[in-house]
Amino acid sequence: MSKSVVSESLPKAIVPVDPKGSKKLKQFKKSIPLFILLFPSLILLICFAYIPMYGIVLAFKDYSPALGIWGSPWVGFKHFIQYFNSYQFGITLKNTLNISLYSILVGFPLPIALAILCNQMRLMLFRKFFQVTIYLPHFISTMVMCGMILIFLSPSNGLVANFLKLFDIHMPNILSNPSMFSSVYVWSDVWQHVGWDSIIYLAALSTIDPTYYEAATMDGASRLQKIIHIELPLLLPTTMILLILRAGGILSVGFEKVLLLQNPLNLAGSEIISTYVYKVGLQSFQYSLSTAIGLFNTVVNLAVLLLVNWISKKLTNISLF
Repeated sequence: MSKSVVSESLPKAIVPVDPKGSKKLKQFKKSIPLFILLFPSLILLICFAYIPMYGIVLAFKDYSPALGIWGSPWVGFKHFIQYFNSYQFGITLKNTLNISLYSILVGFPLPIALAILCNQMRLMLFRKFFQVTIYLPHFISTMVMCGMILIFLSPSNGLVANFLKLFDIHMPNILSNPSMFSSVYVWSDVWQHVGWDSIIYLAALSTIDPTYYEAATMDGASRLQKIIHIELPLLLPTTMILLILRAGGILSVGFEKVLLLQNPLNLAGSEIISTYVYKVGLQSFQYSLSTAIGLFNTVVNLAVLLLVNWISKKLTNISLF
């Protein structure tokens, strides 16, 4: 028998087929344009968010511009202890928590209520007009918003003061009262952003299956019962995710607005961590101390985020990770 016949009669080696690998390769090739679009944003993120993180070491050094970051001597937790022992620690922490918790208690449930209210409107023309009206303040810049607040609340010739004069009521100087600063900040923030914040809840409400409402109507449920038993439970996952994210920024109160509304008279109620960091770092040139305060702020925010995420996972089985 010839060699060719023998070789043909022998079983050929089985080549393994990897359908999953080829499928992943095809998906990757199909996604290459998306990766190319993502690349510039990724470069910007790395350059402006991750590379500057090496500056955190300033919190543990006695920084001198002449010596540079790595040439400056290590001092350990000296700047953290200096901040914790300072008079401003209690004031800034209290004011920051006061404004942040006030914002969450007032500003978090109102967009949910507003979204449910909009969802219950049956006249579409009025509904669209209402939505556009409440969205518009969001596009006012912080600078303009603070200018409007100062004009409205001026005790001499402000809009509110002129209105109260019609009833012979003297308006107090609200912005000079430290105890009133948090209310001015929170309620003006609610007016500006409550409509915009309700968009995500409206989107969640639009995904609810209409058959739920039809079944509830056949069972004789009222509008309030539909809200309680259909809309609120189905909004819970979205609500909890946003609450976790909101809690993660508990010490990150808006810096620009506080600084623009701040004055020597309300400083006891308006000095927060971010404004104190600005004054210590850029005005007093204490770069190491300001970095230590900012790092403390970030660590506390991360700890609160993890805690709230863990509580949410235990109670509602909803979490970020």
